[in-house]
Amino acid sequence: MRWLALFLGLTLVLPAAAAEHLVGPGQGKLALAIAGASPGDVLVLETGAYSGSIIIDRPLTITGPSGAVVDGEGIGSVITIAAPDVTLTGFAVTGSGDRNEDLDAGVKILKGADRTRIEALSLLDNMHGIDVHGGRDAQILSNSIIGRQNPHMNERGNGIYVWNSPGTLLDGNDIRYGRDGIFSNASADSIYRSNIMRDLRFAVHFMYTKNTEVLGNISIGNHLGFAIMFSDRAKILNNLSLGDREHGLMLNYANNADVAGNLVRGGTKKCLFIYNAHKNLIWDNRFEGCGIGIHFTAGSERNVLTANAFIANREQVKYVGTRNMEWSHEGQGNFWSDHPAFDLNGDGIADSFYRPNDLMDQILWSQPAASLLIGSPAVQLVRWSQRDFPATLPGGVRDSAPLMRPLTISVPPEILSLEAEAEGRWEEGNYDDADPENLATH
Repeated sequence: MRWLALFLGLTLVLPAAAAEHLVGPGQGKLALAIAGASPGDVLVLETGAYSGSIIIDRPLTITGPSGAVVDGEGIGSVITIAAPDVTLTGFAVTGSGDRNEDLDAGVKILKGADRTRIEALSLLDNMHGIDVHGGRDAQILSNSIIGRQNPHMNERGNGIYVWNSPGTLLDGNDIRYGRDGIFSNASADSIYRSNIMRDLRFAVHFMYTKNTEVLGNISIGNHLGFAIMFSDRAKILNNLSLGDREHGLMLNYANNADVAGNLVRGGTKKCLFIYNAHKNLIWDNRFEGCGIGIHFTAGSERNVLTANAFIANREQVKYVGTRNMEWSHEGQGNFWSDHPAFDLNGDGIADSFYRPNDLMDQILWSQPAASLLIGSPAVQLVRWSQRDFPATLPGGVRDSAPLMRPLTISVPPEILSLEAEAEGRWEEGNYDDADPENLATH
């Protein structure tokens, strides 16, 4: 009797073993399989169409081949996850509704649906690809997300939308079309890593996001690469912005960021735009071939810029202000491709300081009509006097320890081919409807 009691006690305590169920295609078949499954079960989809939206309300794994297609038929979100510990792998998801105000999505992860794992899905023609909406510690891995191509870009959804979902990991996703590749809003403590984003408004867009890392991502041919706005303690490391239109990287009301190892190259109006951003460390980046290397404005203070390379930008620095700004740190400045300097002692530091702007630059920025006088003797006299008598210079940027050699950042061959595809697209006027003058307000 004692052994029987022990056996019965263990039976009540131990969970039943997870079962695997094969699910055939058809209208409502997947919803029925979910309703009949026990927590922890595995549902294996066959090739075919699974019509109708579903809600996953218990911990399950759903897996299948790419030929298994869950189709929401244009109503709401296709798959809504309302339970923790759900895993989706391998199959395709399409046909969400088109109500942006409801955040219709291919996959929506609700608050309380913690530790969701979404891997190797193909998400096509949904308003938002994946909406992580309150669930903690989600893992979104190696998915292909192709958004919609409505004529009005701002009416499209995002590839991945992260709202108030700490601990989110976005790794290795390929995102194309739609509005923003990754939109992180009111979230924190996450990692967005090794994602490729093309043909979008913003590749990565932060609003009110804290303590989140953006690592090794690639932005190609977007209106703006990496927009860090109203956010704190971001780490923007080792990303590529290739052929983006307006800005490669923007810090707008962004503070305490660590920005390092990034490459911005080609076609961009401004490699780096800093607007009312404070106490950021910007180092070991390469800014190349832009209209403006760095535009620095709106009272940004206590930023450190060191060991960066500014190469072949039409205008290396645009600084609107009267304060003196020193852009070297602990005896190390930045490399400037237009600085004709010598290094007689061979220490890698130029023997003369670098100053990119003078009083005439500030006049031309504030009064564009004055550009008609750019070649006049009066303007040349002012510039000569400021060069030979530095005391007459206004406040501005100075690099007291310019570097003699630039750092290099390599681009993988497969990414070079994608960069070549996007080359010259903005010259053709393919601007969609994004407002280039108001990107900082979005």
